[in-house]
Amino acid sequence: MTTAPTPTVVSGLAGLWRHSLAGLRVLLAFTVVLGLAYPLAMTGVIQVVFPWQANGSLLDAAGEHTTSRTDAVGSTLIGQDFTGPQWFHGRPSVAGDGYDTLASGGSNLGPNNADLAATIAERQAAVAAENSVAPEEVPADAVTASASGLDPHISPAYARLQVARVAAARHLDPAAVSRVVAEHTQGRPLGALGDPVVDVLAVNLALAGLE
Repeated sequence: MTTAPTPTVVSGLAGLWRHSLAGLRVLLAFTVVLGLAYPLAMTGVIQVVFPWQANGSLLDAAGEHTTSRTDAVGSTLIGQDFTGPQWFHGRPSVAGDGYDTLASGGSNLGPNNADLAATIAERQAAVAAENSVAPEEVPADAVTASASGLDPHISPAYARLQVARVAAARHLDPAAVSRVVAEHTQGRPLGALGDPVVDVLAVNLALAGLE
């Protein structure tokens, strides 16, 4: 013969069930509001207010803003490989095989690592020879990869180093190339943070437009 649960046990189970249902309702409500409604609302607002930035800060072949991935030749946020003397070159990349957006990252090698030191020396010699300058004139960002491996910018010093080579390859006046670099040099954010940078993609597209 079974013993019926005492009123205290029944009351306790009922309270536990009631609290569990209340918690589940709160969880579902927050999931709908914060997991669906809020992200969708923010996506809609950003697409209206900042459509270019929301779609990847893409540029077309004319160097103009575009939200079409079909017309885009690159993003101002992601570096890419430019080869040949007629182009400004970006920072080295160790993301995958280079500028691989699916393998963003650095080498994680420390400054005392022998392999890193050898790689930097090799890059320094190559950049110096390519731009006909002394190795000690090569700036640090020309021979070191960024932490992401996708940095789209170079320092004004590295850009100036490349002006003569690019101008000669394109049969342009070096002063004209320098003006393009100056026009695409971005100052310090808020006037105090970081350092001025040059957007490599924007400069190269502007040079292509000059021709």
